Amino acid sequence: MSPRYKFLVYGVASFLAVWVIAFGVYQFAASRKVTVDKVRSYAESVDLSRLSAAERAKAIARLAEMLNALSYDERREARLGRLWEKWFAQMTDEERAKFIELTMPTGFKQTIAAFEKMPEEKRQRAINEALRGLRDAQAQMNKSGGLPAPTNAPALSEDLQKQIATIGLKTFYSDSSAQTKAELAPVLEEMQRMMESGRFTFGGGGGRREH
Repeated sequence: MSPRYKFLVYGVASFLAVWVIAFGVYQFAASRKVTVDKVRSYAESVDLSRLSAAERAKAIARLAEMLNALSYDERREARLGRLWEKWFAQMTDEERAKFIELTMPTGFKQTIAAFEKMPEEKRQRAINEALRGLRDAQAQMNKSGGLPAPTNAPALSEDLQKQIATIGLKTFYSDSSAQTKAELAPVLEEMQRMMESGRFTFGGGGGRREH
C-alpha cells in the first residue's frame, strides 16, 4: 500500500471514528434528556399507595427533579396537563408542601416581591395577562395534541383574583393550602416570564415590549 493511499485510509478511518464517538455522545445525551413524555411515563408508572414512606419521599423527589429539568415551555405543558394530579391526590399534607417547595418556579420570591410593589389595579392587570397567556398556551396545546384531552386552562376564580390583587401575593400565598399553591404555580411562572421578557414591568408605571 502506497504512503498516499495509507494516509487516505487512515484519514477516513479517523473521521469515521470521530463521527461514531460524537454520535454516541449525542445519543447518550438525548437519552438522558428529560422530556414531558418521560415525566408522564414516570408519573404513570408509579403508584404511591404501594410505596413505603422512604420510597414515597424518593419518588416525589425524583418527580420534582424531572420537572425542574424541563424547559419553561415543557414545564408549562406539564403543569397545564396536570401530569402529577393523581400523585397529588395521594400525597399527605406534608408531602404536598414538600413537592410544592421543590417545584416552585425559580425566582418566584422576586416575582412576589415585585408584585407587592404594584398598585391594586396593576396587580389585577398582571393576573389577567398571566391567565390569558396560560389560556392561549393551553388552547395551542389542545389543538396540536400536546395534551391527552382538551381541557380548560387552570383559572383562578374571580374571588381569588380579587383577593390576590387586594392583599397581595405574599399574604395570599403564605395563607393558602398546598392545593391552591399548586394551582397558583403556573400563574406565578407566567408572571415571571412576562417580567423577564419585558412584556410587563412589575413595580413600574406600565408595560413595554422588547423589539
